[in-house]
Amino acid sequence: MKRRRLVTLLAALALGVVGAVAPMTASQAAAACVTPYNNSAVYTGGMTASYNGRNWTAKWWTQGEAPSTGGSNVWQDNGACDGNSGGGGGTPNCNYPNWVAGQYYAAGAIVRYTNGQYYQASHENPGYDPVISTWYWSPYTCSGGGGGGNNGGGFVVSEAQFNSMFPGRNGFYTYAGLVDAMRKFPAFATSGSDTVKKQEAAAFLANVGHETGGLVYIDEINQANWPHYCDWSQPYGCPAGQSAYHGRGPIQLSWNFNYYAAGNALGVDLLNNPNLVATNSSISWQTGLWYWMTGTGAAGTTSHNAMVNGNGFGTTIRAINSIECNGANPAQVQSRVNNYTRFAGLLGVPTGGNLTC
Repeated sequence: MKRRRLVTLLAALALGVVGAVAPMTASQAAAACVTPYNNSAVYTGGMTASYNGRNWTAKWWTQGEAPSTGGSNVWQDNGACDGNSGGGGGTPNCNYPNWVAGQYYAAGAIVRYTNGQYYQASHENPGYDPVISTWYWSPYTCSGGGGGGNNGGGFVVSEAQFNSMFPGRNGFYTYAGLVDAMRKFPAFATSGSDTVKKQEAAAFLANVGHETGGLVYIDEINQANWPHYCDWSQPYGCPAGQSAYHGRGPIQLSWNFNYYAAGNALGVDLLNNPNLVATNSSISWQTGLWYWMTGTGAAGTTSHNAMVNGNGFGTTIRAINSIECNGANPAQVQSRVNNYTRFAGLLGVPTGGNLTC
C-alpha cells in the first residue's frame, strides 16, 4: 500500500438524597448489558463487554484479562447493567438523539448516526465522526429497531462463501477475525440495498485478495523495498526501526505514518508494535477495514463511499493503489477486476459499471 499520509463523561450524576431513599425511576435504571466478556477474544481500545453485572470498555489492546478496576488498568468501568438488551414494559430502548458533528459528547453518551445505527462514546470527544473515529466510539446495540449494525453477525458473506473465495488462504486470515474486526466498522457492508451491501463486500475482498495473493501473504514479498517505508520527517519518527513499516495484512499497510494513523484510530500502538498487524488476525483485518472506510488515495473518496454511492469498483482501485491506473499497469487492474467479478457472482449480484480505473 503505497499512499500518502492520512491525517485522518456521560457524567455520573450523584443524587444526594438526605434522610430518604427515592424510588428509582426508569431514567435511573441500570443500562442494558452489552455482549458478555469472552476470555479468548481480543479486545482493542473502545471495544465493550459486560462482566459480573457491569459494562466495561477496553482502553487498549487486551486478551485474557477479565474486566476489573485492577490489574493493568486496561478496563474502564461503565457502571452496572441489568442483563437485558431491551427496556421493560415494552418501551423501546432506541430513543437516542441524532449525532451532531462538533457537539461535545461525554463518555457513555449514545447517539444515532446518519446510517441509522447507534454508537456509544468510549471516550469524551468534541463530536468526532463515530464511523471514522472508532477509538472514541463503539457500536451500540439496543432494542426497538434501528440499532445493531455489523456487530459480529449477519455478514453478507457466509463463512462457506469466504472459504470458496480463498481456498488456499493462509490460516492467519480467519473469517472469525474479519467478523470481529467488523465490529469496529459497523457501516461496512451494511449500507444501502442488499445488492450494494454484497457489492461492497465483494469489492473489499477482491482488493485484499489481490494485495495478498489470495490471502496467502501476510508480509510484503519484496523485502528490498522495506527500508524506504520510514518517513523521518514525521515528529514521531520510526521507533520500531527503519525497516519495520513494510506492508502487512490484508491491505498491506505500509509507511510509518499509516501505522501511526491506523493505530490511533483503532486504539492500538502500531507505531511501536507494527508486527501486531502480522500476528493478530482481528487487528490485521481492522487495518484493512480502516483504510477501506477512511482512505481516499487519489480517488477523492473512500472505497466504502465509492461502492455505496455508485462510483464503481474502479474507484476503489484508485483509492487503494492509483499507480496502477490510467494504463500504468493494466494487468494488475484486471487481476482486481477478475476477483471482483468472480466474488460478485458467488454472492449473486451484478458488478455494476466503472470496473476499471
